[in-house]
Amino acid sequence: MMKMMLTLAALAAVAPALPAHAEPAPAPRSVAVVHSDLDLSTARGADKLERRIWRAVVTVCGSAPDYDLEGKNDVRHCRRDTMRQASAHADRVIASAATRGEPIQVTLAK
Repeated sequence: MMKMMLTLAALAAVAPALPAHAEPAPAPRSVAVVHSDLDLSTARGADKLERRIWRAVVTVCGSAPDYDLEGKNDVRHCRRDTMRQASAHADRVIASAATRGEPIQVTLAK
């Protein structure tokens, strides 16, 4: 009985040190997509830029667990809107030689 009480006391002392619920780290609200190494006058360069932008979009919009359908929908909408916004910026960068090399800022669309 005494051994059991000591074990319970030890567990009670350790329990507050354990996290009750691990929260995911918040996603950054903005990510710079550098493209100065790409030749944006080619389809290959533009495709690489689009993939970099998509990775940034995924980063800033974060993710939701599979059981959270509302969260999944929010992430899907965030990715759609943020990609649309970032793609418009990328189109302007590609069209303008003056901004060549300027990073594209992918910012959370909300």
